[in-house]
Amino acid sequence: MSFPTTTAGLRLAAFVAVPVLALTVACGGSDDDAGAKSRDAIADVPSPKSPKSEQSEDGNTGKDGAPSAKPAGKSAFYDAQVAFVQCMRAKGGYPEYPDPKLSGHLDWSKVNELGSQPGRNQGIKAGKNNVCVDELKASMAVEPKRDQQKSYESMLAHAQCMRDNGISRFTNPVMSGGNAIPGGDPNPGSPVLDPESPAYKQAREACRTKLLDGLDGMQ
Repeated sequence: MSFPTTTAGLRLAAFVAVPVLALTVACGGSDDDAGAKSRDAIADVPSPKSPKSEQSEDGNTGKDGAPSAKPAGKSAFYDAQVAFVQCMRAKGGYPEYPDPKLSGHLDWSKVNELGSQPGRNQGIKAGKNNVCVDELKASMAVEPKRDQQKSYESMLAHAQCMRDNGISRFTNPVMSGGNAIPGGDPNPGSPVLDPESPAYKQAREACRTKLLDGLDGMQ
């Protein structure tokens, strides 16, 4: 966050078109209005030059820096995500960019955590100056198709949870042309929510289980 072409285009627009990641991460803001759409982040893996790293339950790399296992039936997506991660580490300015999960999806909580570090917000989605946008597009093109109704229901439950946890302006997703369009900040082009606020981060943590795998970077 393959998606249907329409949804993939929306997600890519969120990744690249919007001034990368003013809405991605952690720390600052108010309470009710302070929460923004976490349309960001990516997964966790040690740096390619890291001499040693342990494999986690999400499929993090072994000591050679390469993911140590592949998900059955999803190798094309998984491999494309690995290529994206490798680009982010080698050229994108994030040498510790996280590995994809075994599902192939990026671990948005870890990406958001990385992007929340001072001065590291810009470029977290596609690398500095969007240098990894081609790899991002390639991974999106082979992402397994998902059930749009289930995606909508998952995002709807998440949006309600965010409001219940103090982010009252968090909007619902909508269905358009058979695709689930994420909710979140009511004005993504000029955000009114603060994803870096403690209130938003607390709500996001409380509601993260509402989202299906791969949706956590979209809403």
